[in-house]
Amino acid sequence: MSKIEKVLASGKTHTTHNAASNTSRGHNGNLDIELSSPGSATPAHVLTAVQPHPKAEQLFAGAWSACYIAAVGLAAKQLNVTLPTDTAVDIEVDLGQTGEAYFLQARLTLRVPGLEQNVATELAHIADSICPYSKATRGNIDVVLNAVTA
Repeated sequence: MSKIEKVLASGKTHTTHNAASNTSRGHNGNLDIELSSPGSATPAHVLTAVQPHPKAEQLFAGAWSACYIAAVGLAAKQLNVTLPTDTAVDIEVDLGQTGEAYFLQARLTLRVPGLEQNVATELAHIADSICPYSKATRGNIDVVLNAVTA
C-alpha cells in the first residue's frame, strides 16, 4: 500500500447506537441520519454531524461506521460484555494523493467509556474482523484502529 503524501479531502462521522425511533437534525449546518439493521423496523444507528451535502468520503465513512458499530454489538455478545449506553464510533476517511495516484486512508475510533482498555481493544479488533466494510478495505487502504475508554 502506498502512503498518502497530500490529503485532498476528508469525511468524518460520529455514529452512536440509538434505541429511540425519532428523527433528529443537528445544528450548524449538520444533519443527523438514522440507519437501521437488516430486518429491523426501528433505526439502530445514528450518524451525527454530517454535512447537508456530504462528500463521498463522508458517505463512505458513514456507511462503514454504521456497519462497524453493528459489528461491535456482535463482538460484545461474543465476549459477554455489556456496552456502555454512550458507545460510539468515529471514522475519518481521507482522499489523498501520492505523485499522480489517488488513495484512501482511514482512522476508526471505538469509544466505549468505562470499559477496561484491553476489553475495548479486543472489541475493536473483533468488530474489525466481522465488519464487511473493514474486510473490503483490509490490505487495500491504510487503516488505523483505536479504542478509547475515557
